[in-house]
Amino acid sequence: MNEDLKAVFDSRPPLVVLESYDEKTALDQILEQGRPKRQSVYRWSVTDGLTRLTFGSQINLNSSTTEPENVLEHIKSASKPGLFVLCDFHPYFKENPKIIRLLKDIVLNHAAMAHCLVFVSHKIELPPELVRYSARVELIPPTDEEVMNIVREEATKWASEQSADRVKADQKALDMLVSNVRGLGHQEIRRLVRGAIADDGAITEDDIPVLNRAKFALMDMEGVLSFEYRTAKFAQVGGLDNLKLWLKQRQQAFLKTGSNGAKDTPKGMLMLGVQGGGKSLAAKAVAGMWDLPLLRLDMGALYNKYFGETERNLRESLSLADNMSPCVLWLDEIEKGLAQGGEDHGTSKRVLGTLLTWMSERDKPVFIVATSNDISALPAELVRKGRFDEIFFVDLPGPQARQKIFEIHLAKRGYRTDLDWTALLRASEGFTGAEIEQAVIAAGYSAGADKHDVTFLSSEQLLAELSVSVPLSQTMSEQVNALRSWAQDRAVPA
Repeated sequence: MNEDLKAVFDSRPPLVVLESYDEKTALDQILEQGRPKRQSVYRWSVTDGLTRLTFGSQINLNSSTTEPENVLEHIKSASKPGLFVLCDFHPYFKENPKIIRLLKDIVLNHAAMAHCLVFVSHKIELPPELVRYSARVELIPPTDEEVMNIVREEATKWASEQSADRVKADQKALDMLVSNVRGLGHQEIRRLVRGAIADDGAITEDDIPVLNRAKFALMDMEGVLSFEYRTAKFAQVGGLDNLKLWLKQRQQAFLKTGSNGAKDTPKGMLMLGVQGGGKSLAAKAVAGMWDLPLLRLDMGALYNKYFGETERNLRESLSLADNMSPCVLWLDEIEKGLAQGGEDHGTSKRVLGTLLTWMSERDKPVFIVATSNDISALPAELVRKGRFDEIFFVDLPGPQARQKIFEIHLAKRGYRTDLDWTALLRASEGFTGAEIEQAVIAAGYSAGADKHDVTFLSSEQLLAELSVSVPLSQTMSEQVNALRSWAQDRAVPA
């Protein structure tokens, strides 16, 4: 039973607002509340008019009630109280002032005739005159047990339709599916489960990324928040051994949030470092390592010229991240959205306040990975202990890390090699991972232009590209050295 919905109806408000895309489930749960009280329940839509959903004492339905004004007049004149579910009624709030007055008449007569009007639709904003007479309630998403029942029902139905013995599934894939559809409504889960089964008659781990993409599209999350379809594995990341170990130690604690009784759930981390050092790749690798969807929030794209829109963009993005949980939320170049300054009429301060409130109050498994190139631009309230579990500094890669980065990018492109590692590591000192990758790419171009064997790269070809490339650590040595100096005693080496 939806205890929140029960509590609202027990308080007998004249108006109830229930926002949901799942109208069928909303009606089912409302009926659960009406039946124990033997309360007459009616449903209205502009296509069907007013129809009965329960038996017992009923009002007269002889007159035409398809028009919104007519149905309100009908309810107002009813001689017996009832519970009226008005589906998709919200467009009429703005079109006819008489509708507002009729609603107010019904509300003001509530002591004498205790009607309850329930507005059900995907998004509802009541007129200001009616807000104080209303209560808002949300549908409680299905429990894990209810999700498994939906999976069994859809699997049985598919097997029957296809004349198959059964739908193949392994327990790990089922657990991942249940985890990734949390927060959705019953009908939405049915559609996603049906889609996962229909392609091959099985539920496997390969279905999970497709399911997450479908969930993302279903929730209309395009905008400043984007779904990163291509995550990475830490096998693709050279170095960062401390970070890899730290994440491995916290993986199970995060993935079992809410099911293992853990009091402390990993919150997230802040990564700062030299541009091109691998922060973005590491953010993607967290999601890949934990087999979670990765959402990227572009902090620079949050801002809107209209007052209040920037904060609304952030609130909606964070709310949608909660609905996608468990997930990894990547706050890319976080300083772009929180830079300190007085030129934005206080918008950055309001954005910071919204973000900090969500970080401290959220109860959904959303692991934050924030990346920054300029720690000095971030406010002290954000970087203090407790906001993030740890602050990592991604430094210029050392010799072993550089060799690993070379090997990753050479193998990725299928090059055969016979390399002088001593010379290469000496020549690449001060280079970032991104700069090493570009050297490999450029050497491949040169090999093709010189009509050499394009499947083989020599040390000479790589050394030639390194010699004509000036790394960022030299081009912007002052800024890089200042960042490394700041991080020496204030952040953990990644």
